Amino acid sequence: MTTRLFHLSPAFLALGLIASGMITPESSRGNEPTPRETRLAAYLSGTQFIGKFTVDGKDGTPKTEAYTIKSCEKLPAADLYRLTARIKYGNVDQELPMDLKILWSGNTPVITLDSLWIPGMGTFDARVLIQAGPDAGRYAGTWQHGEHGGHLFGKIVPVEESPSEPASESENENESDPN
Repeated sequence: MTTRLFHLSPAFLALGLIASGMITPESSRGNEPTPRETRLAAYLSGTQFIGKFTVDGKDGTPKTEAYTIKSCEKLPAADLYRLTARIKYGNVDQELPMDLKILWSGNTPVITLDSLWIPGMGTFDARVLIQAGPDAGRYAGTWQHGEHGGHLFGKIVPVEESPSEPASESENENESDPN
């Protein structure tokens, strides 16, 4: 009887994990991307994150940032995506592939960086929430780089529709709110 119970324990454990929500039928299917993972990779490919970032402890106007996501593909490992991104920051202007975790909070994807070393820039931690939208999605989150950190936020737009440089703050103030 003990042997039989031992063989059933993994099955009961799996049922418990599914019931608790730690494993979903989508996440337990193996290495094939789920429909939502495929949709997310397609949504992020060919987009630009255009927005602002703040630095904790420094008052003033948030600084402008822009990141271009050339491509995004779901990798076989759980929650892992390869984003090929162009990063422009200070004297750095480079395109590089980054293997990043994207976790899900309900239906909301969250880009997760844990001690990610970016050549020429250093090591970063971040949590960036993505709110998809048909015309322009939005992103918001937090970042940490050594002793410095802050917040970031902005719009996600298709590359072909994005300006070469983010609009100036005076142009943004004149936009009408569609809501």
